[in-house]
Amino acid sequence: MISIKKIISLSALLFCCIQFSAAQQPLQLQVQPGKPIAPIQPTMWGIFFEDINFAADGGLYAELVKNRSFEFPMPMMGWDDEEQKGGTSTTLIINNAKTNTGNQRYASVKVNPQSGVYQLINEGFRGMGFQANTSYTFSMWMQNTTGAAVKITVQLVNATGKVIGVTSVPVLKGAWKKISTVINTTDSAQKGKLKLLFEGNGTIDIDMVSLFPFHTFKDRPNGLRADLAQKLADLKPGFVRFPGGCIVEGRDLTNRYQWKATVGNVEDRKLIMNRWNVEFKNKLTPDYYQSFGLGFYEYFQLAEDIGAAPLLILNCGMACQYNSGEVVAMDELQPYIQDALDLIEFANGDSTTVWGKLRTDMGHPAPFHLQFIGVGNEQWEAQYFERYKVFEKAILTKYPGIKIVSGAGPYSRGDYFDMAWKELKQLHPALIDEHYYMPPKWFLDNANRYDNYDRNSIKVFAGEYAAHSKDNAAPEGRNNWESALAEAAFMTGLERNAAVVQMASYAPLLAHVEAWQWRPDLIWFDNTRSAATPNYYVQKLFSNNKGTDVVPILYNNAPLIGKDSVYATAATDQKTNELIIKLVNVSSKEIPVMVNLDKTNLPKQQAALWILQADKYAFNTLDKEVVAPQAKTLDVKGSRIEVTLGAASFTVIRVSTKK
Repeated sequence: MISIKKIISLSALLFCCIQFSAAQQPLQLQVQPGKPIAPIQPTMWGIFFEDINFAADGGLYAELVKNRSFEFPMPMMGWDDEEQKGGTSTTLIINNAKTNTGNQRYASVKVNPQSGVYQLINEGFRGMGFQANTSYTFSMWMQNTTGAAVKITVQLVNATGKVIGVTSVPVLKGAWKKISTVINTTDSAQKGKLKLLFEGNGTIDIDMVSLFPFHTFKDRPNGLRADLAQKLADLKPGFVRFPGGCIVEGRDLTNRYQWKATVGNVEDRKLIMNRWNVEFKNKLTPDYYQSFGLGFYEYFQLAEDIGAAPLLILNCGMACQYNSGEVVAMDELQPYIQDALDLIEFANGDSTTVWGKLRTDMGHPAPFHLQFIGVGNEQWEAQYFERYKVFEKAILTKYPGIKIVSGAGPYSRGDYFDMAWKELKQLHPALIDEHYYMPPKWFLDNANRYDNYDRNSIKVFAGEYAAHSKDNAAPEGRNNWESALAEAAFMTGLERNAAVVQMASYAPLLAHVEAWQWRPDLIWFDNTRSAATPNYYVQKLFSNNKGTDVVPILYNNAPLIGKDSVYATAATDQKTNELIIKLVNVSSKEIPVMVNLDKTNLPKQQAALWILQADKYAFNTLDKEVVAPQAKTLDVKGSRIEVTLGAASFTVIRVSTKK
């Protein structure tokens, strides 16, 4: 006879077994590889570039000298001078506006032999980063019309003043000429400086004092910082959106981005104040200007170098509505429209056209094959639509093949948003740009945002988005795993709705750890290093595993949007004959999943598997990367794929469907 105590024990054991068994039941998913829903555009996943957080000067643009042409309003900002013996050597800033309307100033250096050595010192952008045993190209423009007998030595020094690179430059006689030389370093420096040492007697005029790494991305002159550009290339983006963003609008119309000032000879481009210089009172950055060394030609070149379509945004006659809200009068809008038409000619015209010839003269005879142009950034209300209509008519009349991007404003919903869609449905934009900077929960709750959008209406460009998680004292700290995981869940909805969403880009892209105005950001950097964020790796896994066609992945005959905290999307790649499955588990527990393939038997193989998993608030820094994809393999054969999703994880499975 069994005792009551044993009955209770057996009952408890049986209950536990039932519970354990239930906990182990896999989530049953059905994938239908043979039933494509919609093609995935080559432009689906791209990058958004704006010169914020020192993203251009001091960042992607590899120039190391700040205020190289003395054009800042305080012309010696970034520069200091020292005399060895306290003599009378001086630097005088000359304004030469009649001769050069772009680069108007130069420095006239008077050297007195009683001064001994006279030094001009440039501090760079929060210092200059130098790598040991590396070559750097120094150049400057020089004028010596008085026949001055002056010797010039160029030094690279570290934070303590130790010389780690030195060379001399020839002092030429006569009118303006460019001189160039190479300096080799003997040591590294995170906070280095450039020193120009003048000895002798007389006056030398100098301008465009420049220092570049010898090796830039693709080894281009006037090029890009190699490590940052390579991180962009590694994303394999379908498009590059440039130059912004709020930069396009300007705080007022005078401060707006004007593309014609950013092309032609680098030494003739006209500097302006970067709007982020004064945007946030708690993050004032008085030394933030746009030299336009990284201009429209270089943007086009970057897009071409990384195999991405250029998507450019132009001012539509409106300044930022959060700042001045200034608009150009409708009867004075024509120059803005002409800028748009001329820019298309610059990108695509042949050398018989005015602007196509300029592109050719700059070194690129072939067209840049521009397809997309955005009219305005985050504008709203009637004044925008009134101006947009004029732009649309002028552009499509002359260039009917151009795809115009319009915008739904800065909000993800509400009156302005609804008004934009209502107005634009009466017009002919190819895409409408939607923006959302929201908490992680919003992204989870909106993974189905586009499920009910009209498949036959205007397509969507998710042009700026980022999950804003809790704050953190570390600059990189807001780019934590919670934010990236929420974005991954949301992106399953973007991919699932590829019939509606045809372009998407995280924003902003780049941030200097000592000179940021906005965060989170996709890539952080200092003067010598760069760090990919968890958000970067989410973008990379989606973009590198895009596929060509969305296919159904269902739970109980419906898309998987948060059931048991799991989100899913699937695609086939018709070029490689592969099935790609993306699974996001936002819960704090493991989830076993059984993927059943409809009418498909996989050959015996090891499928490629990438897993991103971390603690909720983990983030990467320049010193340590703790969140990165782990590449693994998974044995598969037949019509099922079994996988266990780790707690708080993003998993990508790529498997061949070849017989």
